[in-house]
Amino acid sequence: MSAEGHPEESPLAVIAGRGAYPLLLAESARRQGVPRIVVMAFRGETPRRIERSADETVWLRVGELEALLEALRSSGVKRAVMAGQIAPRNLFRVRMDRRARELLQRLPAWNAHTIFGAVVEELRAAGIEVEPAARYMEAHLAGRGTLTRRAPGEREARDIELGWEAAGRIGELDIGQTVVVKDGTILAVEAFEGTNRTLRRAGRLGGRGAVMIKRAKPGHDMRFDIPVLGVRTIRVLRRIRAGAVALEAGRAIMLEKEKVCAEADRAGLAIVVR
Repeated sequence: MSAEGHPEESPLAVIAGRGAYPLLLAESARRQGVPRIVVMAFRGETPRRIERSADETVWLRVGELEALLEALRSSGVKRAVMAGQIAPRNLFRVRMDRRARELLQRLPAWNAHTIFGAVVEELRAAGIEVEPAARYMEAHLAGRGTLTRRAPGEREARDIELGWEAAGRIGELDIGQTVVVKDGTILAVEAFEGTNRTLRRAGRLGGRGAVMIKRAKPGHDMRFDIPVLGVRTIRVLRRIRAGAVALEAGRAIMLEKEKVCAEADRAGLAIVVR
């Protein structure tokens, strides 16, 4: 039995969004002894290669909540992990089924916390226990310290302090996880557009030397929307000539950590986890 109390012979559903996260999670779960992995994949979002890591893959469209619940019931799986993003634009542009529309209509506000929190409750009502997004990803959790050859300089450290407080405040309001700061000025705050678009906007405003702070809000529900840093974001940081990144120890996932640090070193970027 695992440290979390789940028998490893129990099948697992991976509700898979974009990027490398669901791929790495499925591979890690397999290495840790999960014998049967059922992936709930979304057309236009989930990478096709996820099928290589799954015993069964069900392809759905974003917004098909009833179909998702029915597929999970049919699979016989009793636990799931939500991994990877869904493009923000889909919330307003895709055709949703009646169950998804009714779910959204019940919410007082639409953001990651309210929407995914409501989906989790729908899953629980259907007999599916949703585990933390970091389940099976312990090796990818950001550990405390400076992870790159270069540490943040004095100016960058001051900007990190400011951004750290600001990121906590915007998290409390369910706005986003990322703040970009340069020379004591907050250049950009992540809203619904996502981290990489926030960084590009900050780069246009501030030019070289900005720092990115990404952290979970106090009391963050770690079953979904956990802060993630991957190679793609590092490449955006390099393009905008950013100087440093700060993450929170034990509450952020670094996808392909060695590649992330190598890319950061090539760009002269400092990554610190606090």
